[in-house]
Amino acid sequence: MGNGLPHFHIVGLPDTEVKEARDRVRSAIETSGFDFPQRRITVNLAPADLPKESGRFDLPIAIGVLAASGQVPRKRLDALELAGELALSGELRPIRGALAMTFRAHRDGRAFVLPEAVASEAALARSATILPARSLAQVCAHLAGTAALTPFAGAPLQSSVEYPDLADVHGQVFARRALEIAAAGGHSLLMRGPPGTGVRPGASLMAASYSSARSSTSVWTNSSPPGTSARTTSGSRFAFTTRRFSWRFFHHGSGK
Repeated sequence: MGNGLPHFHIVGLPDTEVKEARDRVRSAIETSGFDFPQRRITVNLAPADLPKESGRFDLPIAIGVLAASGQVPRKRLDALELAGELALSGELRPIRGALAMTFRAHRDGRAFVLPEAVASEAALARSATILPARSLAQVCAHLAGTAALTPFAGAPLQSSVEYPDLADVHGQVFARRALEIAAAGGHSLLMRGPPGTGVRPGASLMAASYSSARSSTSVWTNSSPPGTSARTTSGSRFAFTTRRFSWRFFHHGSGK
């Protein structure tokens, strides 16, 4: 933040969603009862060579602007990591990647401030300190020491859908490979073969296992802590859905 004509610029390979944070942050700061500085503001998203996407940068950008302008104290920021998309009203909206970011914050010994709506997903990172918030004003009150955020003490996100495991499919190396690639990319899959070769029974188990791979909640249903698959899926566009994926069986004579 420096002198010059008022300007708000974001650098560090931001995509369109991140660039639009300028308007969301400005409106959220003003509707939360703070003053948006009429100065030259440059937000640097490091490292500069990696593209930045999603609205999760809104909250840290807003807090950075308020801290740089002296409207919120800085002393607690070193112990926190923040992420969250801001509505124009200053409310915090859900974000992707909550679990992955919580793992990193916990590893670095910091508490994680994030939208209340994704706190149950973040709670899958055991022993992590999660501070859910509903708005920018709540986060600022926590930093000012006037109203501390309460650590999340609820139950972690659970799956309500049970599927067979892909590990139950023995052999069928090429079919399994096709299932894994389709599940990773979120693609549809068509299985076909001549009558009487066992396509239908095999396809039944593999189709159900495909749904297991597509359903990200399956990665922690075996009472084990979520691992790399869960953290990766946390940031994808299929993140932690509990909906049941469908499949259809067609008789070999249905096209005749």
